[in-house]
Amino acid sequence: MKPIRVFLTDDHAVLRAGLKALLNAEADMQVVGEAADGSACIRQVMLLKPDVVLLDINMPRCNGLEALDKMHRLAPQCRVLALTMHDDPVYLRQVLASGGAGFVLKQAASDELLSAIRAVYGGGIYLHSQHTKVLLEDSLNQQSPAAVSQQSDERWSMLSEREAEVFRLVALGHRNGEIAEMLHLSVKTVETYKSRMMEKLGMRSRAALVRYALQLGILDEKRGGCQ
Repeated sequence: MKPIRVFLTDDHAVLRAGLKALLNAEADMQVVGEAADGSACIRQVMLLKPDVVLLDINMPRCNGLEALDKMHRLAPQCRVLALTMHDDPVYLRQVLASGGAGFVLKQAASDELLSAIRAVYGGGIYLHSQHTKVLLEDSLNQQSPAAVSQQSDERWSMLSEREAEVFRLVALGHRNGEIAEMLHLSVKTVETYKSRMMEKLGMRSRAALVRYALQLGILDEKRGGCQ
């Protein structure tokens, strides 16, 4: 039987080694490559054309969401299964909106990960029952687009151009140090902009910030972090 060709993307070498050993021990799976960031992942996926890509969401330089968005456009035949340590519905919504085929927590049991790989390879969508409940609640409690748009515009207009830049990069999952490098600022300055921006928007968590970014459609715009 032809094995499922899997590509691994995670910035932690130890985790990649563990996943590689786990998957290669399965008779129906074969790890064909690996990468430590989103940009390298895209290049290798285009070359190797794996069946399934295991993709970490939070990585330096080009993060998983940016890579997922680009792969969905350039290599739609690849099934992407997102890996994250954050059990936050915001990440789930972002992954599915960007074309991901599933969402698995890093702390999940190995059997669950193997089942998820087989499910997405077979053309299905893999979601834990808890995540399915989240999506159902979303559909039942969705605000009207007009109300969201009006509320969003009022708050968004309070941000300066630089605060808006920091907002978008934070929503995409970049760390303060990465944002500082990208905008040629000090980490302390980025922290100041971030604090000021969160205060203006009346937000206390990144999860709230990402929800607002999704309402604005900012995370659906063209992303330039992945080469």
